[in-house]
Amino acid sequence: MFYQTTAVPAHGLRSDPFKALVAPRPIGWISTLSAAGLVNLAPYSFFNAVAENPPYVLFSSDGRKDSLTNIEASGEFVCSIVSYDLREAMNATSAGVAPGVDEMALAGLEPAPCRLVKPPRVAAAPAALECRLFQIVPLPTRGAGHFVVIGEVVGVHIQDRFIVDGRVDTVAMRPVARMGYGDYVVVEGKFAMRRPG
Repeated sequence: MFYQTTAVPAHGLRSDPFKALVAPRPIGWISTLSAAGLVNLAPYSFFNAVAENPPYVLFSSDGRKDSLTNIEASGEFVCSIVSYDLREAMNATSAGVAPGVDEMALAGLEPAPCRLVKPPRVAAAPAALECRLFQIVPLPTRGAGHFVVIGEVVGVHIQDRFIVDGRVDTVAMRPVARMGYGDYVVVEGKFAMRRPG
């Protein structure tokens, strides 16, 4: 099968297969603070790390959501890592609620303070990344608009129990990733390969 993405819908399938092909995608569980100091927490499956020295992460907002508005105003956000144990809470924070609703409280999550930025992190998350805004890039789209938010990671929290012999035991964290449609996957195994040369 081949389809051209500029013709909508050209794939002829019941659902768009694009997101099912670029998978699994880590989930950026983004917390921000509004100008009034209200917590916002939302999961983004268009998320990833894109550099390491210094470290940068990015996520894409489909439309002008509260996360984007808050980051534009404050220049800060936090990305908490979603573990399998937190999957239901993460899903609860994806609900479309009115601005000013604290999704952390809505999902029954405890906030934890950060060291270098003002938004809180999810206390139960196995790890969290404190970020300062580097750039927001608007993308040309056929819909409500997409905005790529790039943040420099200025602080990292890792629960001590996931550090084993000087390395992060990612498998023990059981991070959740997004597949396509409403499907998710959890990391429960790994294999290693050495680069040639």
